[in-house]
Amino acid sequence: MMAGMTDTPHPHYDRHADTLNRALTAITERGYWSAYPESPSPRVYGETAAADGKAAFEAYLGGNFPLDQPTDGQWIATERSPFGVELNVTYPHATADQLVAAASAALPAWRDAGPQTRAGVCLEILDRLHKHVFELANAVQFTSGQAFVMAFQAGGAHALDRALEAVAYGYAEMTRHPGTAGWEKPAGKGDPLRMTKTFHVVPRGVALVVGCNTFPTWNSYPGLFASLVTGNPVVVKPHPGAVLPLAITVRYAREVLTEAGFDPNLVLLAPEAADEKLASTLALHPGIKIVDFTGSTEYGDWLEANARQATVYTEKAGLNPVVIDSTDDFAGMCRNLGFTLSLYSGQMCTTSQNILIPRDGIDTDQGHKSFDEVAAGIAAAVGKLTADPARSVELIGAIVNDGVLDRLDEVTKVGEPVLESRTVEHPAFPGAVVRTPTVVKLDAGDTATYAREWFGPISFAIATDSTAHSLEIMRATVGEKGALTAGVYSTDEAVLAATETAAIEVGVHLSSNLTGGVFVNQSAAFSDFHGSGANAAANAALTDGAYVANRFRIVQSRRHV
Repeated sequence: MMAGMTDTPHPHYDRHADTLNRALTAITERGYWSAYPESPSPRVYGETAAADGKAAFEAYLGGNFPLDQPTDGQWIATERSPFGVELNVTYPHATADQLVAAASAALPAWRDAGPQTRAGVCLEILDRLHKHVFELANAVQFTSGQAFVMAFQAGGAHALDRALEAVAYGYAEMTRHPGTAGWEKPAGKGDPLRMTKTFHVVPRGVALVVGCNTFPTWNSYPGLFASLVTGNPVVVKPHPGAVLPLAITVRYAREVLTEAGFDPNLVLLAPEAADEKLASTLALHPGIKIVDFTGSTEYGDWLEANARQATVYTEKAGLNPVVIDSTDDFAGMCRNLGFTLSLYSGQMCTTSQNILIPRDGIDTDQGHKSFDEVAAGIAAAVGKLTADPARSVELIGAIVNDGVLDRLDEVTKVGEPVLESRTVEHPAFPGAVVRTPTVVKLDAGDTATYAREWFGPISFAIATDSTAHSLEIMRATVGEKGALTAGVYSTDEAVLAATETAAIEVGVHLSSNLTGGVFVNQSAAFSDFHGSGANAAANAALTDGAYVANRFRIVQSRRHV
């Protein structure tokens, strides 16, 4: 019997044991594996799955969301779709005290159920969400501004993979030690000292997940399921602009918990009214013991400094660099970077911002290219991808909020544009707010501009004195502000090694010479770590042992035989 475990596993554990075991293998092997198909093809999901999911999504619009949980009687609606679609979904509101009290009451039975049962129920929740993945994808699309295929993949299948990864890591850490042990110490001529010892997995307490606008499921699921599998009830506080994807998540989680014989208040939705600041109230509540947050550096820093009663996990923002030294595939490099900068209009915390290029140019398979030619090649790749409105909107999506538009206006006042941002009319959604990426030339001396984050479809081609100078800038900017990704292009092994050393020193994940179908701003569950916890952009990694192990403690009891 493992630590804190009941004698009889729940039927859900038996049903999903094979999936859990495969996930446990995957996190140790780090090769390719996915439990949830990423293609929305009817050959994979069935002929009616897409239509059924869209109908389920549309049934939510303009009405009260079906969620039976503690409430103070208010119904609130705060979402505005980047595609211009009227959502008008209202959600039941509750106070921080109501939410924490309900979650706290649900904890003891969940704690006592043990790791196997909790893992089984979590896997059943993921299975239920997977059955509704098209419904979930539509909700992600119309609240985040992602195009549908990206919403299905990142907001559906990949988010579920990341959740399963967190469950696997949590289960591995909880079962690292035995549940009971016999202890016998020789005592000279007399009988040995004998004791039995029991080791209990004890959750920290109520957890809070603070969701983001851009990736409401992908960024929330790791913390949600890492806390839940380790015994902690979870209060899910969505971003006011992207409530529906997490409301759907909470709905099906509560449904499964009820069917499994547990209090559904183990998972609660906490929508906030305009200017209510419910996230901050909850984060400082003495009953909240874990906080997971994805979003701005400013608020993440505030949580780390002020939520002192809780263990706080943050993924914030950084200055993601690309060092260009040389390449043996200039066209492939430009295509790859063009896609990276265009995907979801650069509204990803992993998208490259600062492209560092020697001012004297680089050597390529097409001969020597000047700084201007390299910048123009990247800009041309972006321009080609975004030239046709009907095709481009399926890649760049829509602009998630006014803050991105404000930065697009502001950036026109700095540097020299290589490629200007354009307004695009969406052929299917006339009210959609769509902008193409801009690329701006800067000099290495323009640190006041590129040493801050410009979240959105904004990147800089920065002229440096040399590749060595580019690495100095990478060290300085990432060392101070952090980064989630870094890239390098070089045909020189010494340069690749020096860049890897720099990446290790500043704690950022590095991708080298990407020219094909892998992009610096995408990561694969069970293989790639997202964030390192080793620089200012994030204090945790999705997902490793450190991300889950401190969500519970081992409490032992012992007695003489």
